[in-house]
Amino acid sequence: MGIRTIGWVGLGAMGAPMALAAAEAGFEVTAFDLSAEQMDSVAPAVAGAGSAQEAAQGKDLVGIMVATGPQLDAVLFGEGGIAEVLSPDTVVMVMATVGPDAIEKTREQLARITTHLVDAPVSGGVVRARKGDLLMMVSGAAEDTEKARPVLDALASSAPVVGEVPGDGQRFKVVNQLLCGVHIAVAGEALALADSMGLDVNQVYEVLGAGAAASFMFGDRGRRMVDGDHDEARSALDIFVKDMGIVTQTARGVAQESPLAAAAEQIYLRGRRQGLGRKDDSVVFQLLRGKKD
Repeated sequence: MGIRTIGWVGLGAMGAPMALAAAEAGFEVTAFDLSAEQMDSVAPAVAGAGSAQEAAQGKDLVGIMVATGPQLDAVLFGEGGIAEVLSPDTVVMVMATVGPDAIEKTREQLARITTHLVDAPVSGGVVRARKGDLLMMVSGAAEDTEKARPVLDALASSAPVVGEVPGDGQRFKVVNQLLCGVHIAVAGEALALADSMGLDVNQVYEVLGAGAAASFMFGDRGRRMVDGDHDEARSALDIFVKDMGIVTQTARGVAQESPLAAAAEQIYLRGRRQGLGRKDDSVVFQLLRGKKD
């Protein structure tokens, strides 16, 4: 039997639009989040639950979209954790960026209850999440990824299976976040240099964005950098504090140098120390120029 019902835990900036996309694709989605406001934001398409356990109980698949490894552990195994209500047939799909170590720990602890773990971290941002147009880097046993395929296809325009072992999806996401984090930081650095030299940063953005220096992040974040559009966080700087930490930690674990990732991480950490963590990550341009809002 295929997936019909989904229990959803985590309705943050990405989780809420993803849950709505799943509901609009025809799945019966029941969700829980600690924020009542976020719960209201997906009603009535997504049914609300009074607890994470209530959201997960009896569902064919449980999707988890939290921010960190410790949050994932708490959702599953902490007080009121959903592991208590899962069955041996439940598919657990982790869509958050938590790092390979967290997924491997989860797989070991979850094995006594269910072995059906799909590791599927997402990339693409809030707008694409709402359209079901994400990239999901999927790993897990073939029977589990095949069973989850209709849900993956509802959430993503591209959801390749990148490994048969949960954790491989996170490894792909580590590489993805290294590229994204460095690209954002270098876009800010380039525009800061242009500004310091007295150039029109809007013209720099337009001219260089049409050439070999163009990238998705230069086009997307560069526009927001030029416009000073960083108060509404479409992707908060704090996300890259977390993700670049995962990148550098993972690199150390395999004895791989990551000097550019480490330098970018320091920029994001400096932003957090200056109270900019909740701002859009395009604020790195202002940070590198030494400008205050």
